[in-house]
Amino acid sequence: MGPKQRKQVTKKTTPAVQTKDKVLGSSLVADGSNIQAGDNIHVRAAKSQPSFIGRVVKLTEVEKQTASQTMVHVNWYYRPVDTLGGVKAFHGERELFRSDHLDVCELETIHGKCNVHKLKDYKKLERVGENDYYCRFSYKAGTGLFKPDRVPVYCHCEMPYNPDLFMVECEACAEWFHPECLGYSQKNVLELEKFICHGCKKTVRQQGRKGAKQQRTA
Repeated sequence: MGPKQRKQVTKKTTPAVQTKDKVLGSSLVADGSNIQAGDNIHVRAAKSQPSFIGRVVKLTEVEKQTASQTMVHVNWYYRPVDTLGGVKAFHGERELFRSDHLDVCELETIHGKCNVHKLKDYKKLERVGENDYYCRFSYKAGTGLFKPDRVPVYCHCEMPYNPDLFMVECEACAEWFHPECLGYSQKNVLELEKFICHGCKKTVRQQGRKGAKQQRTA
């Protein structure tokens, strides 16, 4: 009797199981700080270029062939120079725009946290540090549109507020002005006992009260 015939067996293969990336609560970065969702962070840019700044949406752990890797999901802030319209006169040096641009970067590219304040809170800071910024607009990267699209304006130049530029309040009408727009220097204004704008000197200098004003917008 010859050798038994082997039954041909078809090997069954198990389909690869797709696993979701593990969401992490927090993680340490290069400067030793602990980041988590909601934090604002510096992301390394090219040499000699300012860092990118983003807001952490979430942190995930991705399984690689040999090891796992932590990835940071970010919502980017744009600087004025990065927008379609470019830098305007009222844009401050430390102004950022929260964009709709989402991205993912490696944990190793994060080198620390920073503070992005609302403008009203930024104005209250006694000292502005190298990690302090402010944001008053949201920005759509694809269209170049800002929200809000209208903001209060001040002075004869009718320019929105720029915290980098010195302004003085008229004690008669309560309007704010750039001294240079009225022919003064900052030093001149600081030496005055009280400041009255040119318009009020002509109309309400003797009234001794603040005139009502309607806020302009642009």
